Amino acid sequence: MSAPAGREAPAAGRDGLEDAMPEDAVPEDGSPAGSAGSAAAVGGGYGESLFEPWKPGEGERIDLGSLAYDGFTRARLRALGAGPGMRCLEVGAGTGTIARWLAGEAGVDEVLAVDRDVRFLEPYAGGALRTLAADVTAPDFAPGRFDLVHARFVLMHLPEYRQVAARLCGLLAPGGRLVLGDAVDLTTAGPPDTPYRLAMRAMWQALRAGIGTDVDWTPGYPGLLRELGLTEVGAEILVPPLTVGSPIAAFWLDTWERTREEMLATGIVDARQLAEAEASLASGTAADLSPGLVTAWGRLP
Repeated sequence: MSAPAGREAPAAGRDGLEDAMPEDAVPEDGSPAGSAGSAAAVGGGYGESLFEPWKPGEGERIDLGSLAYDGFTRARLRALGAGPGMRCLEVGAGTGTIARWLAGEAGVDEVLAVDRDVRFLEPYAGGALRTLAADVTAPDFAPGRFDLVHARFVLMHLPEYRQVAARLCGLLAPGGRLVLGDAVDLTTAGPPDTPYRLAMRAMWQALRAGIGTDVDWTPGYPGLLRELGLTEVGAEILVPPLTVGSPIAAFWLDTWERTREEMLATGIVDARQLAEAEASLASGTAADLSPGLVTAWGRLP
């Protein structure tokens, strides 16, 4: 997830995927080569059939997720040594708030911010921050070697997540760190079937059917990184509170609104139950857990 252009929200890696562009068209200055109109569909349709970046308010929706998660991500990257002397790759950069933080406050030498659509990134390109409209699942995706590779809310939308994780691992310089984060759902197991929980289950099923999103595997991130040969593997989870007026509550309300038709089509939740779930989020009375962010990291020997 990421913030819309022009807003200094905390950063996120967009809950979307990267953009496709010709091999010989690599914009390093924020050019519009990666506009969504020319993007190839990746990950079953994220940004194509749902959450299209050109739709009004999509940047603001992403920004709400950024406000909820970015402080957590920045603290983890800082703890792993993000700073001067590093070359960084930010995958699924969205509007680039993490990339901007790396290039600015963290003071890394270079950040390559990659996304399927770079329109939100373009105003910030320059200096240490470069942009690239690209698809990380493409066979010719090989932007170089990096001391830090970070992707958040990306692999959960890709059925080939294991292969993509391996590819990102292959972009590390010796001693480099891979940091991956995705949603972990805490609402699908156990009673009661409140309207809020039914709505969440309907949303995940709709996203799986529509764009291939799958969060069932994300608790296994630490094991996946060990399988890739990384050392010093660690993981942690952030679950933002569903308090009244919180960014994460507003994020889910907006997400449900944008996927309403698909959610109702699952049959898991009906219109009345969805309205009750929305009311509980808006009033701060959901009294439940938000889906969290699981972040895992490892070091290439």
